[in-house]
Formats: sequence, structure tokens, C-alpha cells
Amino acid sequence: SSGINAEYGDIKSRPRSVPVTTGSKDLQTVNLTLRILFHPDPTLLPSIYTNIGQDYDERILPSIVDEVLKSVVAKYDASELITQRDSVSNSVADELTRRAETFGIYLDDISITHLTFGSDFARAVESKQVAQQEAERSRYYVEKAEFEKEAAIISAEGDAEAAKMLSVAFDKVGDSLIELRKMEAAEEIANNLASSRNVVYLPKDKGMLLNLPA
Repeated sequence: SSGINAEYGDIKSRPRSVPVTTGSKDLQTVNLTLRILFHPDPTLLPSIYTNIGQDYDERILPSIVDEVLKSVVAKYDASELITQRDSVSNSVADELTRRAETFGIYLDDISITHLTFGSDFARAVESKQVAQQEAERSRYYVEKAEFEKEAAIISAEGDAEAAKMLSVAFDKVGDSLIELRKMEAAEEIANNLASSRNVVYLPKDKGMLLNLPA
């Protein structure tokens, strides 16, 4: 399939990009561009020229790309088109290859080079991010309140068992320092304890909580 056919022209692979706008399963607008490398079956080229024309690629490829992309994309939610992009690409490639071969066209390479969404999806993503941030903030305040509650028990009672509980709580925070809010909460509580008249907090592996004389 590489070379020049004297009568019918170039039969080497050629690139073509086809833009398509369609809808996802969750009714979001999706804009895609598919880039394909294709060549005709040399043995079928005479009948392709006779039945379709020398501009067969212009007549066939945009149509079947549009058909296949709309069919495949409609099976996925907008977010899944991102998280499952390999699956989407494979489905498009398999179906498009099959469709193109019925016209005597072989596809050598298929890739999604452009994928964007409409403004509605951008707003939905932003709304979801805000909700996630609010949930993180609420979780932070709950954890902070729990630490402060246990710190208050120690400050008030100097209870050894409560001291162990707080030490365990701080150990857990120490294992998750990548979570900034937790780290801030632990630091704030440690500072509060350090300024207490009768309790000193020593970081993990450096010692235990010590009861000091007033």
C-alpha cells in the first residue's frame, strides 16, 4: 500500500483531521477532533474512483467519523471521557476501522487530538470542586474539635490514659502530613498544649506527654 499507482494516483497513507461536536451520556456538549492516517485498498481503488469519486476521502471519512464518534461518546458521561480516555479511544478505533474497511479504506492510525466540553460542563466541574472543598473544610473542623476535646481532658485532669489517646491521635496526623489542614490543626493544638501550665507535648518518637509542676 506504499507507492504511486500510475493510473489512480497516490495510495500511500495520508493524514486527515475531522472535528465533531456531539453530546455525552449526561447531555454535556463535547467537541472532539480525530486525526487519522488512511490509505485505500489498492485492489479496490478503481471501483472506489468509479463508484464514489477521486475525492472519496472527503465524501466518506467525515461522515463515518461523525457517525462513530457520536455513537461512542453517547455511551459515556463527560467526566468518563476524561478518566476512561483509553477505553473511548479503543472503542472509536475498533468501530471506525470496521466502518472504513467496508468502503475499501484502511486506517493506519487513529487518535483523539482535541477534547473539550461546553460551558455547562465547566460550571458543573467548578460547582463540584467547591462542594469538595466545603466537605474538606467541614472534615477539618470536626478533626480539630476532636483533638481539642482530648487536649482539654489532659489539661484539666492530667489523665495518663487520655494522654495516650492524644498521643495516638497525633501519631495519625503525623502519618498524613501531606494533608495540610490536618497538619495545621496538629500544630495549633501542640502550640496550645505547649503554653499550658501543666502539660508539654513532645513530638512523635521524641518522648511522652509530661505532667509538670504548676
